[in-house]
Amino acid sequence: MSKLFEDFKEYLNRMNQYGHVCTLLYWDMKTAAPKLGQAAHVEALTHFSSESFAMSTSEELGGMLDSLAGPEEFEELTDTWKFIVKRMKKDFDRNRRIPGELYRTFVKAQAESGNAWEEAKEAADFSVFAPHLQKMIDLTREITGYTDPGKEIYDALLDQYEEGMDSATIDRLFGELKKELIPLVQAIFAKDQPENQAFSRYFDPDAQKKVQDMLLSYIGFRRDAGSVGETEHPFTLNFSSKDVRVTNHYYENDPLSAIFSAIHEGGHGIFEQNVNPQYDNTRAGSCDYMGLHESQSRFYENILGRNKNFWIPIYDKLGELLPPFREISLEDFYREINHVKNSFIRVNADEVTYCFHIILRYEMEKAIFRDQVPVEELPALWNQKMQEYLQITPANDAEGILQDMHWSDGSFGYFPSYLLGSIYDGMFLDALRKELGDVDVLLKEGRIGEITRWLNEKIHWYGSTRKPKEVISAVCGREISAEPLIRYFKEKYTEIYGL
Repeated sequence: MSKLFEDFKEYLNRMNQYGHVCTLLYWDMKTAAPKLGQAAHVEALTHFSSESFAMSTSEELGGMLDSLAGPEEFEELTDTWKFIVKRMKKDFDRNRRIPGELYRTFVKAQAESGNAWEEAKEAADFSVFAPHLQKMIDLTREITGYTDPGKEIYDALLDQYEEGMDSATIDRLFGELKKELIPLVQAIFAKDQPENQAFSRYFDPDAQKKVQDMLLSYIGFRRDAGSVGETEHPFTLNFSSKDVRVTNHYYENDPLSAIFSAIHEGGHGIFEQNVNPQYDNTRAGSCDYMGLHESQSRFYENILGRNKNFWIPIYDKLGELLPPFREISLEDFYREINHVKNSFIRVNADEVTYCFHIILRYEMEKAIFRDQVPVEELPALWNQKMQEYLQITPANDAEGILQDMHWSDGSFGYFPSYLLGSIYDGMFLDALRKELGDVDVLLKEGRIGEITRWLNEKIHWYGSTRKPKEVISAVCGREISAEPLIRYFKEKYTEIYGL
């Protein structure tokens, strides 16, 4: 190894120390820090994030990347390090255009916005959050102008979360879904669907946590390399493949929320734990393609978790840990977890109407960045679209526009990745069936570990080294299409509802 390469690796190590501290501060802010302690955490996070950003855009790093990308040094690198250098060079050229003071302002505003969102949601009062949302929109516009000059802002944002994706492709895919799912949902709603009150009684939150632990272990989330916290909005973060953390939220009268959040976040966590450990603390590690990441969380949550056969080996254990389920038959449970109904909260929506929740948010983001809709008009536009797609109107902002945290940290362009992930899942399911056989049989026989290993080998291991389209091509052998997901929905719900 050349001295240049050794110096480069040492520089990366120092950068990673700042990143580690920032991640730990964020985790503590969301899971443990008291309200009065948040301000100090915001200041510390702003400082360490700014230091990390300064290192990632320094002349020293730029010089090393230029040299390593040169023909002589580059040919001496392994394929993995070639990827890392190329990706870091791209990031460097992009991020160095952001003024340091602007970045510092953004990080501080981001943390303050997150706290304001929590306060606004608790009070069901959008006006508390509105000025912070406006600031995040303005800062996002300004930063994107520096990072992607000459590119349409919303397409630039989409590309940040799912490289190679643009609104024209998303419009086509989401248009196909709307065309096929609107009549399917209308046919389902025409069927008699009585509410099952058994799922709205009291369910001990401490017992729900035990169910979560059981489910995480069952699907393959390793507790020696992972931990669990409690937050207002469930999420997953990681320091490396050896330290992956998930969170959940528990409702006394809604056990299904925590159950499926556990499986969903567990899917994210399994992805991170099974990236090639040699990629840890490098640009190849983790996976920063959000559609691909969401495909894994939603594959576990929906394709596997809402399949009746998933529960056959563990349903007795569910009743043992959470006794009210002893009085609920597996058949009633299966019907409830696949109960298609109009609902206000995205994270609790069934897998079919969930598509409309994402399409709504995608159209809201286009309204913000392309149509310049004023912030104060967004709640009314949200409610209008809820009525258009789901025929319901939120009673307050908490169950409407304030329900998600994503805009509070400036994650504009993230929401479409959820539905892109579901579209990928339809394709992955087809591929998995061809290679492993009947998924129903695998689940019924408790062989979910074989499915997890297949996903580890086909998708997780590569971290960020393969772009989504490359993964789809390698695993599925075809271009991205919504047809497999539409077919999955039609086959499954035609049988459940006798359409």
